[in-house]
Amino acid sequence: MSTNTVAGALLLALPVAFNVAFAALAARFDYPDILRRPTHEVLTRFREGGTTLLLWWWVFALTAAALAPLAILTALALEDANPTVLAVGATVGVLAALVQLLGLIRWPFLVPYLARVEADPESTAAQRDAVDVVFQSFNRYLGVAVGEHLGYLLTGTWTVLLGVALTQTAEAPGWLGLPGIVIGAVLALCSLEFVGPAERDGWRLASTLTPITYIAWSVWLVACGIALLV
Repeated sequence: MSTNTVAGALLLALPVAFNVAFAALAARFDYPDILRRPTHEVLTRFREGGTTLLLWWWVFALTAAALAPLAILTALALEDANPTVLAVGATVGVLAALVQLLGLIRWPFLVPYLARVEADPESTAAQRDAVDVVFQSFNRYLGVAVGEHLGYLLTGTWTVLLGVALTQTAEAPGWLGLPGIVIGAVLALCSLEFVGPAERDGWRLASTLTPITYIAWSVWLVACGIALLV
């Protein structure tokens, strides 16, 4: 099986898996809107989701990790493009996968423990207060700063670089790189949602653009996959 075939298949599979997991979390957990609600409500909904919800979070984290091999395989498949663009793109893609995995992996491993402590009838008021602080701190640090801010920034940068590589290769139509450059730039812009003056409540424009951009990104990845396969 050629590198192009494997890269093309993964380009098709990743956005499908990502969107299926995201849709499952949205249906079962009201994600991502639930993250703006009080800790007690979030953890109560999490406990109600049971093992099935836990497994969906694990699957969602794995879709983030899958970006790492995808970044390497696409660089290998487009070997006739500028080698510097390919090398930097592969590196940035792996880093994007890492930070998004770190942001999401708290849900199947850290949050279950916090949810149990919060629901334990023997827990003191001080322990429940500590759960609130820990949950919100990890939500801000791993969720917003690492997973979203760095994740969007690095994923957007990788998308731009992949788009540039596509304009330089004979392995796919050159025009296919142009929407990737635009989508990647917008995704990088969305990384500023909670930066500076918007740190507390978020930048509304970025909040609106993010889901639209990820849909466009998913469609573009599928188009790239088809191009490599045919």
